[in-house]
Parts: sequence; structure tokens; C-alpha cells
Amino acid sequence: MKPVTMYTTAVCPYCVRAKQLLASKGVNGVKEIRIDLDPAERDKMMALTGRRTVPQIFIGETHVGGCDDLMALNQAGKLDPLLAD
Repeated sequence: MKPVTMYTTAVCPYCVRAKQLLASKGVNGVKEIRIDLDPAERDKMMALTGRRTVPQIFIGETHVGGCDDLMALNQAGKLDPLLAD
């Protein structure tokens, strides 16, 4: 299974929802990068994604977007293949 990295903040219901979906897919150990604790990480996230909101989710090297994007991938049946090695 590919590693998952998620840019998050302390209080973010969308981050929680995204982590719950990933956990239901067998993903444990999401690497969280807290942009509320490190402004440099927020700048890095914005440079990588062009977005300001959290979560921003990467599966392997692929930027999948935010929580709604992750849910849409799952609905379309494209999340499982993306998570697979």
C-alpha cells in the first residue's frame, strides 16, 4: 500500500472524515503535517497544491486534493487502485 501524507490542522472535521475513509480502506499510519503549527509547511503545501484549505492529501506522489476529492475518488472506484502498490 502506498504511503499517505495529509496536510492538516488541529480542528478539522474534513481531516477526520478523510482519515476515517482511509482507515476503512486499511490505511494506517497517515503521515500528518500540521500546517497550524508550522507556517513554513503551509507555504510548502500551497506551493505544491495551489490550495489553501486542509486537508490536502497525497497518496504516494499523487496529489488527490481534499476530503471531497477523496470521497469522489472512492465513489468512482478509483481510490483502491490508487492506494495499491
